[in-house]
Amino acid sequence: MKKSILLVAMVLLGTITTMNAQKFEGLQKSPTDIAYAKTDRNAKPEIKVVYSRPQKKGREIFGNIVKNDKVWRTGADEATEIKFFEDVKMGDQNIEAGTYSLFTIPGEKEWTIIINSDLDSWGAYTYDKSKDVARIKVPASSGDELEVFSIAFNKVDKGYHMILGWDTTRVEVPFYM
Repeated sequence: MKKSILLVAMVLLGTITTMNAQKFEGLQKSPTDIAYAKTDRNAKPEIKVVYSRPQKKGREIFGNIVKNDKVWRTGADEATEIKFFEDVKMGDQNIEAGTYSLFTIPGEKEWTIIINSDLDSWGAYTYDKSKDVARIKVPASSGDELEVFSIAFNKVDKGYHMILGWDTTRVEVPFYM
């Protein structure tokens, strides 16, 4: 009888402990994601972007939540991080292999894309223009509405176009290997 009571007590204690262990408080509201530029599913990546994906949730995004003509972290939470596994060109600017922050300055008709050497910053609050490695202006276009900010890559001759999309705004950033 004592063994049975002890066994029941141990099972109950284990259940209570498990229930407490499954509370996930403080989860990110904008989950982190990774986008890869690679030739096929099984290939090693040539470019990797780690970013957080904010959601629209009925809000007006560009010009409101994300201010036009102001430096943006290009996602949510920490500044977006981009890693080049080999030297690349963004437009006509050379960028050495390495890991950088990706900032943008959104505009109605064009965006400024910024590759910056400062890493592990929260948002764009400590953005330092003197640490810019490369900048390029690209046109903004529109597409179907995206609820969640997204980054993807399209393979093009001699490189990739990185597509940034949220709400109905799209931007393509050329990278050449």
